[in-house]
Amino acid sequence: MLVGIAKLASESELREAKKQVEYFEIETRRYIGRCSGVRVPFHWTINPYRGCEFGCKYCYARYAHEFMELREPEDFERKIYVKRWDPEEFRRELRKIPLGDEIALGTATDPYQPAERRFGRTRQMLEIVATEAGARFWVTTKSDLVSRDVELLTEIARRHMLRVNLTITTLDEKLARALEPMAPRPALRIGAVQKLAAAGIRVGVLCCPVLPMLNDSERSIEAVARAAEAAGASHFGSNVLFLKPSASQVFLPFIDKQFPSLARRYRERFTASAFLKGDYPEMIHQRVEKIRERHGFERHLADYEPELWPARQLDLFA
Repeated sequence: MLVGIAKLASESELREAKKQVEYFEIETRRYIGRCSGVRVPFHWTINPYRGCEFGCKYCYARYAHEFMELREPEDFERKIYVKRWDPEEFRRELRKIPLGDEIALGTATDPYQPAERRFGRTRQMLEIVATEAGARFWVTTKSDLVSRDVELLTEIARRHMLRVNLTITTLDEKLARALEPMAPRPALRIGAVQKLAAAGIRVGVLCCPVLPMLNDSERSIEAVARAAEAAGASHFGSNVLFLKPSASQVFLPFIDKQFPSLARRYRERFTASAFLKGDYPEMIHQRVEKIRERHGFERHLADYEPELWPARQLDLFA
């Protein structure tokens, strides 16, 4: 007997279908989730969609579909669930969040994936965020579609401490297409960085994940940083690949097929743990630090004072 989110998924209405992707509308118990993890720098998460059509081979969020009893690896990118929209409930949840807390949009699934062009759930949420104030608000995406909302994001930046992040794993378009088959080309993402930066929005680039022997060379990371700097990015960061079981069952067969010479080393390194151990993570950290300094990116993102930040919160920082 199905219960919880699995029951809601089974009862979801099919809204639309393409050749390989089905879109469902799903009820949601809440739009803004409390983050309990210690590895992330924010308090609250918003994900307008369940599942992500971009189909990134390394995606850590595939496990989320298992809660809906969807266990085929491809289900995550072929069955996309759009959260049923109740603007007043979303506003109520938003107003309950303490002033100054950090809210991250797009932590598990991309808020600007192809479904957004059809359903616009991300924009509906941002329209309400733009009428409130007092959060540290993060947006993370792999899509140039984020530049569609430049005027809306500009308004949000007047009320919240806004930071937008574009994930650009590599500038090598062939490698990017293999790793992220349905995501926009890296050049389009750099173009979005440029548009947002030109509008005065604090936008950065995340070279994520760093994959051993694929995009981890100083030359590869440097190329992304150089393009980010030229586009006007204010910050730059990265993290090393980690593979939870749900991601491993997609990523490791991909490596076997596309990069067979690396297959044995990947399997040896990720068999015992989802996270790489030893000197490698520290080596990448130091490499990225040098690149960040070389291009003048901020090491720690300083707060700024939005024009319409609530006065009583400003008093706390006086």
